[in-house]
Amino acid sequence: MAIIEYQGVKYTDENDQVVQDMLTVEQALQVTINHLPYTVTMRTPGNDTQLVRGLLFSEDVYRNKDVNLDIEFRNKNQITTIANVTIDKNSLGNGFKNSRTLLSVSSCGICGKQELNETSTFKDQLISDVILPIDLLFEMFKTMSINQHNFLRSGGSHAAAAFASNGSMLSIMEDVGRHNAVDKIVGDLISTGKLDQACCILVSGRVSYEIVAKAYSASIPILAAVSAPSSLAVEYAKQFGLTLLGFCREKKATCYSNPGRIKNVTF
Repeated sequence: MAIIEYQGVKYTDENDQVVQDMLTVEQALQVTINHLPYTVTMRTPGNDTQLVRGLLFSEDVYRNKDVNLDIEFRNKNQITTIANVTIDKNSLGNGFKNSRTLLSVSSCGICGKQELNETSTFKDQLISDVILPIDLLFEMFKTMSINQHNFLRSGGSHAAAAFASNGSMLSIMEDVGRHNAVDKIVGDLISTGKLDQACCILVSGRVSYEIVAKAYSASIPILAAVSAPSSLAVEYAKQFGLTLLGFCREKKATCYSNPGRIKNVTF
């Protein structure tokens, strides 16, 4: 259930009235690995298998793309679902050592991480010969916008979408958290065998450091957002060799790092 109806009072300068609004659902997903606590993230229910798969991949907990994970879901209470992932301990990556011991809230995927400077999984700059025409990027944003079905009904969800170099959309996911939507995209691309086709990830909101790190870990060279990136996102994009664009709206965009992959952009 991605959206739910709530009653409210709508105020205007003329009157007020009771209305029924569709709101995006936000609930907790507690991820355990071999029944040991790993993290808790606030997310929109749905596509939880892809969310877990993408989260473990981007956090360097489990990177094998050829094996389906054994994930068991059970409801802890009305607002919390537990997802236990069974993984051979010899297959666990370094990311398992950096378990998030605090709550990771929907507005910021990095919340709850014990250390910010853990960059051991990002050793090499991303190399790609992809060249993306700016007009094609604008068309990608149009495609993503018309496919944000939950947002169009509730106005309360974020979206991420992955595209191939020819402009075809490979996957689109929505969630109350921007970082969750990106994890769902990566998980879906892994599950469908399309990860290597993805050249660009679009996000409907702003870009944080963690979203840059997730795009890099998936080897997707271009990341573009409707809103602004943070300063740390720009610094990491430069370090990782990622092309980062912000303020992509009304046929405008600003590129903040590695603009050589964007055609007809002067920097």
